[in-house]
Amino acid sequence: MFGLPFGVWVEGAVSLLLVVTIAYCVVLNERLKRLHADRDALKVMVSDLVQATDLANAAVGELKATATEADLALRSRLEEAERFGIELANHVAAGQEVMERIARVATVAQQARNAAAAAAPAAGPSKLQSALQQLAARERIRSDAA
Repeated sequence: MFGLPFGVWVEGAVSLLLVVTIAYCVVLNERLKRLHADRDALKVMVSDLVQATDLANAAVGELKATATEADLALRSRLEEAERFGIELANHVAAGQEVMERIARVATVAQQARNAAAAAAPAAGPSKLQSALQQLAARERIRSDAA
């Protein structure tokens, strides 16, 4: 071949392949370093994600507890409001009944006053008229108070 023995050519080829292999190992080593660095960053990221998930779970638990507490408070207030509503309706009904009685008493008193006035127009105020006047005054006081 070109004046060199065959063994030198083989040794040269092996040396060239060793240089290429060493260069490839250096490149591969750099890639592995980056991969390890990325793996460490990924570990940190996963750790942060787990921590954030734990915080979110705790927040959801707190939110559920708060919602349950608010529901119970609202339910008790609604029940209390219903009781007050029924009680108020009963008071209104009783008040209307009292007003109807007063109206009937006032009507009877007015009729009695008119009958007494027709029976004794010239006479002074009788006991019945004074009693009717007192009753009318009490009715006015009650209606003013209501």
